[in-house]
Amino acid sequence: MNESIVVIVRGVIGFFSLLIFTRLLGKQQVSQLTLFEYILGITIGSMASTLTTDLSSAAWPHWVGLVVWATLVYLVQVLTLKFPVISEYINGKPRVLIANGKILEKNLKKLRYNLFELLEQLRMNNIFDINQVEFAVLETNGKLTVLKKSQFQSLTPKDMNLSTDYMGLSTELIYNGVVMEHNLEKIDLDEKWLDSQLKTRGIKNPLEVYLAVINTSGELYIDLYKDHMDDKSL
Repeated sequence: MNESIVVIVRGVIGFFSLLIFTRLLGKQQVSQLTLFEYILGITIGSMASTLTTDLSSAAWPHWVGLVVWATLVYLVQVLTLKFPVISEYINGKPRVLIANGKILEKNLKKLRYNLFELLEQLRMNNIFDINQVEFAVLETNGKLTVLKKSQFQSLTPKDMNLSTDYMGLSTELIYNGVVMEHNLEKIDLDEKWLDSQLKTRGIKNPLEVYLAVINTSGELYIDLYKDHMDDKSL
C-alpha cells in the first residue's frame, strides 16, 4: 500500500483514539494539571505520533501501547479520587511558603523553590509588597494562592452592608451574524423583538453583528463587525 495512504489511515486512527481518550480522561485545563499529569499527556501524544509516522513497525503494537497508557491514567485518576493518600503520594500536596507573614525557608528548600520565583508568583497575584501577605500556598499544579492580610483585602458590598442585584449569566442572541433562535426562546423573546432592538441602534441586518448578548437585567450588548475604530491606534 502507498506510504501516504498508510500514514493517513494511521493518523485518523491515532486522532480519534486520542479524541476518545481525552473525553474519557476528564476536562482539566492545562493550567490545572500537575507535572505528572502533564508528562503523561505528552507521552500519550508522542505515542499517537509514533503510531502515525513510524512505518518501520506494525501499527497494532503502538495502538495497544496507547490504550495501555490511557487505561493506566484512567485507573490512577479513579484511585486518586477514592484514596486521598494515593493522590498525595502521586501529585504531592500543597505547601505553605508564607505563614503569618513569615517566609518558610525550609519549605522553599524542600520544593527547590527560590525567593525570586516566590516574588514573581506574588507579582502575578498583583502583590508587589510582601508585607501584604498573610499566607501563601504553592498548589500541586504549581500555582501560588495568596491570602492577603485583612487590612489589605478589598472592601466588598457585604462589608458595607450594601444589597446587590443578582448577576446571573448573559445569553447570546447573535453570534457571527447568526440569530440564535433557541436562546431567544429560552428567555421568552423572539426575532421581532430583536429586530426592533437592532433598528433602534441603526442596525439593519443581523449579518452586521458579530456578537449580541443580553444580561439578566435586560441590557443588550452588541458588537459590530464594523467597529469604526482606527486599527493603527490599537
